[in-house]
Amino acid sequence: MTAATSTTATKPPRRGWAFLAPTILPGFGTAFGFTLAYLCLIVLIPLGHMALRAADVGWDRFWAITLAPRVLHAFLVSFGCALAAALINAVFGLVVAWVLVRYRFPGRRIIDAMVDLPFALPTSVAGIALTAIYAPNGWIGALAKAAGFKIAFTPLGIVIALVFVGMPFIVRTVEPVLQDLDAEVEEAAASLGATRWQTFTRVLLPAILPALITGVALAFARGVGEYGSVIFIAGNIPAVSEIVPLLIVARLEQYDYAGATVIATAMMGLSFLMLLGINFLQRWTRSRHAR
Repeated sequence: MTAATSTTATKPPRRGWAFLAPTILPGFGTAFGFTLAYLCLIVLIPLGHMALRAADVGWDRFWAITLAPRVLHAFLVSFGCALAAALINAVFGLVVAWVLVRYRFPGRRIIDAMVDLPFALPTSVAGIALTAIYAPNGWIGALAKAAGFKIAFTPLGIVIALVFVGMPFIVRTVEPVLQDLDAEVEEAAASLGATRWQTFTRVLLPAILPALITGVALAFARGVGEYGSVIFIAGNIPAVSEIVPLLIVARLEQYDYAGATVIATAMMGLSFLMLLGINFLQRWTRSRHAR
């Protein structure tokens, strides 16, 4: 009887209740309570209040505002430019990460620090700097004007700004995977007769791909909600280069609080779906490396 009782008492909890297992770290209840309070006060309550305010307008007006041509075009510009910038960063961010991990050269630490500059630099400063260079009277913008096209005040300028803010996500996501991948793997592939392209596509890319996809998703999510670095170079032309965050601000300046709330709620819903996708990608990445 005693042995049976002891066995029952020491039986580990089921998988769903693993957090109830004994631990040497104290304070789970207090820390968990602070976590819930923080998330509720900072995230859930404000966003929930915004969703309730949007629901007050009624479904007919909600869809009328969301599906208006100007709003749909702003969503198309925001999501399309963010996707284009993320795909560009997938290529060049991988190259930057490869150079920083695989090669040693003078000034490497400076270049490595420059990768994180978009994180530390105020986005409005980045927007002003990019506009000064790519505007029709700027250094690069003047050359583009002479060639017959514009960069600033077009979707192309938005893509450039989003490439700037999204580059660190790709580099910092792929870099640890490259560091864990020994160079001997590439040498072994070369010794077996593989070309450089075969080594990249069949040896390196399968190991890098989960982290690369996660970095692209993070850069895409950041680009969709970017505001400060875009408003100056975009030109904010309706149905041409107007982004959703700017449209929300414009509705607020016009005292159209209901319209701004509806558009923000639609943006929040799409962002939440993207967040779920990113979490699934991260879980897939972890499970792939755990095999």
